[in-house]
Amino acid sequence: MQPYLMQNKNIIRIALMTAFILLLPLLAMQFTDEVAWDLADFDVAGTLLFGSGLTYELIARKAGNIAYRAAIGVALTAALLLVWMNLAVGIIGNEENPANLMYFGVLAVGIIGALIARFRPHGMARALFAMALAQTLVAVMALIAGLGYPCSGPLELAVLNGFFVALFVGSAWLFRRAAKKMKNGDCA
Repeated sequence: MQPYLMQNKNIIRIALMTAFILLLPLLAMQFTDEVAWDLADFDVAGTLLFGSGLTYELIARKAGNIAYRAAIGVALTAALLLVWMNLAVGIIGNEENPANLMYFGVLAVGIIGALIARFRPHGMARALFAMALAQTLVAVMALIAGLGYPCSGPLELAVLNGFFVALFVGSAWLFRRAAKKMKNGDCA
């Protein structure tokens, strides 16, 4: 099959998956008042989901290495969840707490690191370790300053941030595996 047709099929697949995921809150809105999305919520969610899927497709398609594709998937999933949680309910306090803006610094570390690394696995591992460190620093600052209290207690902050640190470290580990496989000449 021609690469152009395959690329279009993948974009259509990403768009259909995005639409399917967005059907879930739309359906939930029919049965409960707990889910109350407006058009802006659907726009932001659709953009995040489609953008993450498209980013995965563009970066991972060039890699024949399974560990590299998995690392990209974990990193993008973690970044998507971090943004989604901050926009929906916030991690530090509620979604309106300006302290949550620190998490966009974590994402900036990852984006800048990926660009510097030119998406090569060894450099990407470093970028993801730097993201894990930045995530840890945000949590430590929030805990020391008592930010988010009473909405977000210390245990909640530690657990949520620990979850993201684990995802970033896991992705970094997968990138290191991908780098070793590429160094050894393995493709899978």
